[in-house]
Amino acid sequence: MSSAEIDGLFDTIESTMADSEERLQWAPNECLAQIGIHYPEFRDRAVSIGERLGVLKDYPTPENCTSPYASAWIAEMVSRQSDR
Repeated sequence: MSSAEIDGLFDTIESTMADSEERLQWAPNECLAQIGIHYPEFRDRAVSIGERLGVLKDYPTPENCTSPYASAWIAEMVSRQSDR
């Protein structure tokens, strides 16, 4: 995926995700998290967008499960990668 494509995804996520119905927030939220997890050069921006939008931040997450809140999800998965 090119930098321009990722920037385009970020722009779309930033402009539409927060105002969407919750059920429609899941796909762009996962996209945001996956970019942050798998593209280190875009990680800071993905985390920043996640924090600014706060989508799914208050989603009830069982103990020992990873939150769907993008910023927390990214941090957890990157931590697991570095533990290998």
